[in-house]
Amino acid sequence: MEQKNKTSVNNEKQAFSIRIKNYIKNLLDFSNYDTKTILYIILFIVLIIASLILLFFIFFVDNTILYRFVVEFFVNPVYKLGIIGIFLFIAIMAIQGLIVPLPSEIVLLGTGMIWGWFYGGIMGIIGSMAAALLCYYISRRGGRPLAEKFIGTKAIDIADNFIGKHGMKAIIITRFIPFIPFDVISYTSGLVDIDVKKYSIGTLIGSIFRAFFYATLGALLFMRYNLELPLDFDTLPLSVIVDQSNYFNIILMIILASLALMIIFYYILIKKLEKKRSQKPE
Repeated sequence: MEQKNKTSVNNEKQAFSIRIKNYIKNLLDFSNYDTKTILYIILFIVLIIASLILLFFIFFVDNTILYRFVVEFFVNPVYKLGIIGIFLFIAIMAIQGLIVPLPSEIVLLGTGMIWGWFYGGIMGIIGSMAAALLCYYISRRGGRPLAEKFIGTKAIDIADNFIGKHGMKAIIITRFIPFIPFDVISYTSGLVDIDVKKYSIGTLIGSIFRAFFYATLGALLFMRYNLELPLDFDTLPLSVIVDQSNYFNIILMIILASLALMIIFYYILIKKLEKKRSQKPE
């Protein structure tokens, strides 16, 4: 009896080991993809690695780095360029979608600092559309093959079915709720089967409240210390820099926590749906 139990355990270990080897082998096998798709997959992997490094610096090296980065590379340059700064802002919003630890919500805070709550909200809507379409396009080209490798085709099929049923309504709701990560929804939408027109209209409608929400927060943050643009970190009191940095970091932590909850919820949903499917008579 004891020998049988040992044999059973060994067989289970071997089966698990084989599954892991096959999973890794599948991850490294790009023979079914053309060169263009492989390049998009490589871009995705590079972005993930760069994002993890940036997160490490934000939380463990310098907790003011996020605030300084937004001010020095977004707020001040856009303000100094005046009207032309609008085009720079749109470009920055589009590019920020590629830098995961710099979510659009953080940049939208900057719109309130530059233009105030009203014009900042309008600019936020325009910038959000630019970021949403770029992320969608990149994910459409190379994200799905990569997602299928990591989480499997079943998980993607379930998402396809959900979008097929709810479509634009799902996009509007997820865009409307301020703390659901904007860029993650953009990338996810590129993975599933949703028409770009429905995606764009849903994004536009859902982005209105989000853009004004963050523009108002940014304007209030700026007015709190009666600051004037452009900001000079050499003359700005350290206490002000730290306080405003904490404000930005809290927003980032809430966004990341929301992302973690979304992943957990999606995992539970997949398991439940798979269980229902297996119980249905063929």
